[in-house]
Amino acid sequence: MTNRINGRSNEEIRPIKITRNYISHAEGSVFIEMGKTRIICTATVEEKVPPFQKGKGVGWITAEYDMIPRSAQVRIVRPQTAGKIGGRTHEIQRLIGRSLRAAVDLRKLGERTIWVDCDVVEADGGTRCASITGGYIALFDCCRYLVDQKILNEMPINDFIAAISVGIINGEIMVDLCFAEDSIAEVDMNVVMNSKGDLIEVQSTAEDKTFTKENFLKMLDLSISSIEKLFSIQKRVLFEK
Repeated sequence: MTNRINGRSNEEIRPIKITRNYISHAEGSVFIEMGKTRIICTATVEEKVPPFQKGKGVGWITAEYDMIPRSAQVRIVRPQTAGKIGGRTHEIQRLIGRSLRAAVDLRKLGERTIWVDCDVVEADGGTRCASITGGYIALFDCCRYLVDQKILNEMPINDFIAAISVGIINGEIMVDLCFAEDSIAEVDMNVVMNSKGDLIEVQSTAEDKTFTKENFLKMLDLSISSIEKLFSIQKRVLFEK
């Protein structure tokens, strides 16, 4: 087993800290820390739906994702300065939205939209996965707010959702890669799953070398066992006093 940068075993996720109600204005908000990756996730209710959902009696969940300028090792130009949203940012926020919609019965939400905003304060790998894991808790608290305010009759959420990264470095499979590990990975993979054990999305890429079906299945198994640990953390954060 290779000695990882921070001394973890290959199967060990980074330390996780989740602070709920982080932004007082938002209906749901968390500050999630996975190692040195730190992200603010907020959930906001909007009493309307996109045009393609109008008149259907169902709601919508959508996401925006961004990185503050010095969240990375070099300064990132803000989208409003660049004049457009980058392709990577667009891809990630669509992934977050798709993932979180999988947790919600949109009929129970009614014709309203919940915006989940994920702002990366510090990036050290796995930002899209941490955004999904933290964004889910913000979404849950937002829905609970709607029930508490008697805007909704019942919780529209029917599953837990979480995500993790996994990769192959020097022939070894490792979970929850930090940036230094991700930058040298031969294979890079992100997995999103619900608490029923159903897969929502699997993104796997050969960055340097091709990989076998056997290694793909090993990465998938490690991702699933790691996500189950994330579900336990989410449940503890949401339900333990």
